[in-house]
Amino acid sequence: MALVGILGHYGGGREFFDGQTVKTKIVTTELEAAFGRENVLCLDTYNWRRHPFGLIAGCIRLIKSSDNVIMLPAHNGLKVFSSLLSLINRLYKKSLHYVVIGGWLPEYLDSHRLTARCLKRFSGIYPETEQMKKALGIRGFNNVSVVPNCKNIRILAENELPAAAARPYPLCTFSRVMREKGIGEAVEAVLSINAEHGPTFTLDIYGQIEPSQSEWFEALRAKMGDSVRYTGTVGFDKSTDVLKNYTALLFPTYYDGEGFAGTLIDAMAAGVPVIASDWRYNSEIVVPNKTGIICKAPEGEAHINAGVLKESLLCLAEAPEAWNAMRPLCLRQAKRYVPSEALKPLFDALIRKSIESTAKKLRKG
Repeated sequence: MALVGILGHYGGGREFFDGQTVKTKIVTTELEAAFGRENVLCLDTYNWRRHPFGLIAGCIRLIKSSDNVIMLPAHNGLKVFSSLLSLINRLYKKSLHYVVIGGWLPEYLDSHRLTARCLKRFSGIYPETEQMKKALGIRGFNNVSVVPNCKNIRILAENELPAAAARPYPLCTFSRVMREKGIGEAVEAVLSINAEHGPTFTLDIYGQIEPSQSEWFEALRAKMGDSVRYTGTVGFDKSTDVLKNYTALLFPTYYDGEGFAGTLIDAMAAGVPVIASDWRYNSEIVVPNKTGIICKAPEGEAHINAGVLKESLLCLAEAPEAWNAMRPLCLRQAKRYVPSEALKPLFDALIRKSIESTAKKLRKG
């Protein structure tokens, strides 16, 4: 009997950089390191809609062979996987756990009552932030523990921090390339400042281009000029070395599903302060004047605009020494989000439930 079975998106052998796949692989790697590969079973949900009966059979084997089962679904899979695991588990009575990815769960459950009932039967739900835990508590959940997002990436040593950059100060974005991540606002703010004040900033845009928004991005690229460029994707193990040379990372997101964005960890590990929008859970993660600043949307507007971002960038240009002073603080904060530290509540719950399961078997035997 394995300690844990994991139902998650591993990508079917293909390379994916989305939050769901990355987090599934991180949790799996850490569990295997802590408890041995023989104690961790995995079921890949890649293309599960094409093989629904295979998914059902795999879930039965997973629950039957494990003391605990963890699921890490994205938005589209939650309804199916929570119902399927709950139904199968009526026979096997194992401990079910849901590791949340993103920040959309509380509002989603308001309109999906059956899914909410299924999740209340789970042994544990693990959102990424305290605000999400509170929101779930208001909705009647008492099986919630916070497990912040985490990444197994190198944290720069303080003596590795590069010398302060000179004008034009290098900036970057480091997320999926889509309208709702505020990429357009970032480009507009940098171009406007450079037009009014001369070469003050450069901007590099990293990340996978959202396929459904490729036309929008091509139109944006036509406006970029020499100071802004698209620089492709970066492997998760190389983010620290790529980001460390930037003065700041821009994250003016207004994406509805935003949770604890992994890009914030990438920035902290590289010692790079973040200019982030006051959106969803950013204000819980970015510590003002220590790991960056939070930009609030203008009164009456739904989200940040290029004008607000421009004001923050001008403050950076006027006081670069204040930004350089944040860099060591970012490195220290990053240590909170290494997997071995962040996943402790989940690991403790798995061990506790496994012990309880063994004790029940001994009492019955």
